[in-house]
Amino acid sequence: MNVAVVKYNAGNVYSVVNALRRLGVEPVLTDDAGAIRSADKVVFPGQGEAAGAMTYLRSHGLDTVIRSLRQPVLGICIGQQLLCRRSEEGGTECLGVFDADVLRFRPSCHEDKVPAMGWNSLHGMKSPLFDGLADGAPFVYFVHSYYVPLCPFTVATADYILPYSAAMHKDNFYATQFHPEKSGTVGETILRNFLEKT
Repeated sequence: MNVAVVKYNAGNVYSVVNALRRLGVEPVLTDDAGAIRSADKVVFPGQGEAAGAMTYLRSHGLDTVIRSLRQPVLGICIGQQLLCRRSEEGGTECLGVFDADVLRFRPSCHEDKVPAMGWNSLHGMKSPLFDGLADGAPFVYFVHSYYVPLCPFTVATADYILPYSAAMHKDNFYATQFHPEKSGTVGETILRNFLEKT
């Protein structure tokens, strides 16, 4: 299977590459439009800042490439956020695959820390990504200051300060706010499901 991991100025891409290798896949880490278009599956990962990421994607023509993909695509963390319409982070116009905006967490009490960092459970799972996982049981790893509110594309929820979209799906685009590559055996199951069931 030919899997492309989109290379751009966002951190954490090598963790994703290594997680895929553990599943027996040797991915191509690339910002080449042709290599991304010809892949069987595309992973769009990252940690970072929305405005800088979008600047890089536009300067390399990858914004148009990603929007045009017809094979399964998995956005991870900022990858999910960049697939949305707009982010409050720097007032950034994003890719617009998901008709939803990205908002900043606003603490409602002293105990609320931003960024949200650590393990949290998933609920309301309705996607092939979660085959074999029991609702409410999977704990996955998050680190983020921004979130996507619940919307028609939400296929799993998490709760921190308020319920939000932990995972999204539209057509061939899948996305997780959490990091499956840092989420142990649960994350491994989710990545394997993406490779085998989407």
